[in-house]
Amino acid sequence: MQLSLAPMEGITGYTFRRAHAEVFGALDRYYTPFISPLPQVGAPLSKRYSRELDPANNQGLDVVPQLLTNDADRFVWTAQLLADRRYKEVNLNLGCPSGTVVAKEKGSGLLRNLPRLEAFLTDVCERSPLSVSVKTRVGIANDNEYNELIELFCRYGISEIIVHPRVQKDFYNGTPRQELYGKTLERAPFPVAYNGNIFTRNDHDALLAAYPQTRHVMLGRGILANPALAREIRGGASLALTELKLFHDKLYETYTNDMGGNAVFRMKEWWGYAKCAFADPSSVHRAIRKLRRADEYETAARRIFSTEKLADSPRFS
Repeated sequence: MQLSLAPMEGITGYTFRRAHAEVFGALDRYYTPFISPLPQVGAPLSKRYSRELDPANNQGLDVVPQLLTNDADRFVWTAQLLADRRYKEVNLNLGCPSGTVVAKEKGSGLLRNLPRLEAFLTDVCERSPLSVSVKTRVGIANDNEYNELIELFCRYGISEIIVHPRVQKDFYNGTPRQELYGKTLERAPFPVAYNGNIFTRNDHDALLAAYPQTRHVMLGRGILANPALAREIRGGASLALTELKLFHDKLYETYTNDMGGNAVFRMKEWWGYAKCAFADPSSVHRAIRKLRRADEYETAARRIFSTEKLADSPRFS
């Protein structure tokens, strides 16, 4: 069973990946937050993306870069830059539900224009120097869209499809339609992975009981709320407060070195999920939400780790 980390913009960059691997052990695979290729073919990667993809910042980890674009030339050019850095695979983002992204027919927005998606996949699968995998939702507005969509995917030699069985209009609400993941397992001629609402070991085990063919599960919000989730799924120890604090300290130190006082705001994004590891998430949220200065933040974080108790079974909610 392969367990991987989902790409989450602003959260799961290389600082998070390295700290998580050091404290909790490496996952089988990590997908980068999406990279938007530059408008001009031939341009180098931005400084931000170069740091994100620098092999030195991802040493010892199996990392797959994810691209967000609807332009085949930009995709292929960026894939070549990644190949030059010795990456082996590139992942296409067809899952982002953000309104601004969808309006540009990128992310899940490309799912509403199947002729354009078909032309795009035909081009990139033919010209990409790297194998191409896809992370996708199952449509824009309703489940019926997925039959035509999976038929389209099955015509291409993609290396893997990661199915988040929600439509774009769901955003992250409601219950994933796991039956559509099951249909993909039955029909796809390439490997299939699952993503969506795996927040506990029980969630994982229930998925495997329903779909025993499952070989790859991608963890997102669940592992942000409980960084030990992958270990627990594999029968290991539950999350301990001492290691959560160590993880926090590594993140905060690196962010502070990289961005100074802005590290507080990056950490507040992390706490939006990490609060769920505690028995009283509301108390943790109140302690953090209005802080701006580093000294205030550090005092509040020390107080949280010295007074708040972990939940018996941490899960995102």
